[in-house]
Amino acid sequence: MDEHPAPVHEPAAGALDPRAELSEFLRTRRARLRPEDVGIPDVGRYRRVPGLRREELAQLAGVSVAYYTRLEQGNGRNVSAEILDAIARALRLSDAEHAHLTHLAKPKRKKKPAVRAQHVRGPLRTLLDNMDGFPAILVGRRSDILAWNRMAAAVFGNWSELPANERNWARLVFLRPEYRDLFVDWEQKANDVVSQLHMDAGSHPDDLRLSALVGELSVKSDEFRRLWATHDVKEKCHGIQRLHHPLVGELDLRLESFHLADDREQTLATYYAEPGSPSAEALRLLASWGADETRAEAGMPPARTA
Repeated sequence: MDEHPAPVHEPAAGALDPRAELSEFLRTRRARLRPEDVGIPDVGRYRRVPGLRREELAQLAGVSVAYYTRLEQGNGRNVSAEILDAIARALRLSDAEHAHLTHLAKPKRKKKPAVRAQHVRGPLRTLLDNMDGFPAILVGRRSDILAWNRMAAAVFGNWSELPANERNWARLVFLRPEYRDLFVDWEQKANDVVSQLHMDAGSHPDDLRLSALVGELSVKSDEFRRLWATHDVKEKCHGIQRLHHPLVGELDLRLESFHLADDREQTLATYYAEPGSPSAEALRLLASWGADETRAEAGMPPARTA
């Protein structure tokens, strides 16, 4: 590692600080490992903090304690991909965590702290409109909800009545009480949203809209502030989403999501029920009633097409 200090690139005003994010991410990953997890005998020495010591992690990664300490203090300048790979193995990072570490340690420098706006292609909107019988949602950076079909409106909510900046999973989950009732495992949904926001923060540290969103949610939601401090990152591509719909009751839906080939920062999330299941029958009823009738029956305003 170059012993001469590299020039410090300060984050744009209001932006998330990748140095602080890198420091906290490494510290929390190290804290979750126990000596016995990595084959280090614990001979009863007193530990002031949970997890591995810095010197233990450095030994596992094959780097000097001073080198690792500088990295954990947020100085990722000049760190090689090989060293990051070794540290990721020592910390037992997942693929998503490994990618996040790389983004934090070696952020892409931009001349301007601007992030390209996301647009939905017309044919993609047409495809969503023609996906009938199951909810489909296009989600972008910052957990923004970019587009959705009629069944998504019937199942998840009246997003067309919201201002564009309010069509955001993080805002819905943490700031709107009805979504705490909608998701049977609200804590898991909240953790998934925050984990994805951390991934976005690592990829776009100069995204001022993202930093503003994180700041607002940190002030308004104790739960968000607690989950953000864990620095967990992951990509949820599939799984079970359990809902309690205000009209049809329990829904067990299977989530399958796909990155767009021409924009990996846009994800198409689809939700379907097992054929012949009560949830499949519930979706069929929602589809037959229509989105507007469904929302009215549930005591909600009508949901228009995005």
